[in-house]
Amino acid sequence: MWKWESEGTAEASVVIIHGAGEYHARYKWLIKQFQQMKFQVFIGDLPGQGTTSGPRGHVDSFQVYIQKVRKWLEEAKKEGLPVILVAHSMGGLIGASVMQKLQEQEMPDMIIFSSPCFGLVDKQPWTKRSAVKMLNRFAPKTMFPNGLEPGSGTRSQEMRKRDEQDDLLVKHVSARWYSELIKAIRDAHEKAPEFPDIPCCVMQGGEDRIVDKAAVRRWFDALQINDKVFKEWPGLYHEVFNEPEREDVFTHIAGFITIRLLLSGQSA
Repeated sequence: MWKWESEGTAEASVVIIHGAGEYHARYKWLIKQFQQMKFQVFIGDLPGQGTTSGPRGHVDSFQVYIQKVRKWLEEAKKEGLPVILVAHSMGGLIGASVMQKLQEQEMPDMIIFSSPCFGLVDKQPWTKRSAVKMLNRFAPKTMFPNGLEPGSGTRSQEMRKRDEQDDLLVKHVSARWYSELIKAIRDAHEKAPEFPDIPCCVMQGGEDRIVDKAAVRRWFDALQINDKVFKEWPGLYHEVFNEPEREDVFTHIAGFITIRLLLSGQSA
């Protein structure tokens, strides 16, 4: 895990959970925006991704991700500042899973979801699902392409070129990884009514080609909490913080965060 200091005296800590196949360095722009808000940022690479050791694109259990993120939150909490959890795509699924495990004193003060993975656009044919189920039992580390089309994450040509040249992106996943993902999605929907009562903001790309936005909305509607905001961005793809309109997206979440820090008396 890495820590980026704020510009000036820190007023809050942000913990970022990246999505499937990617890693911390893809969030430099977002980190910079938070630094300018006088927030310090904590972010690491999830197991099997980025600069981590171990089999790439594979985990034995989704709990491996949950345990890792709990450690990140624990480190951020030590700073004694308000903690904001920002979770993108599969990171959003991990974030929702983590929230179900935390004690009250471990909770972040609010959570921001970016196109969280509560369902997939690509509905695999039953033949492939059956094959993955079989492999998960007898050969769980068998790898296959993640099925993502080039350019499906963002409309930004700059970001697309960057991705084409990025050798650290994970483009193959294991049968166990896929099975654990589907199980975690199912669990997230079942446990949505039990989600802790903290401020929650969901940013969803209106033209998401990876995550099923209808599934995201169903999860959101099932939340039984007092402060929740859902914002769909028409025309935007999955990676809302990499889209040409990302300044507008960040302005929206910055407002969400600032208002809640002021209302809680935690803002300078």
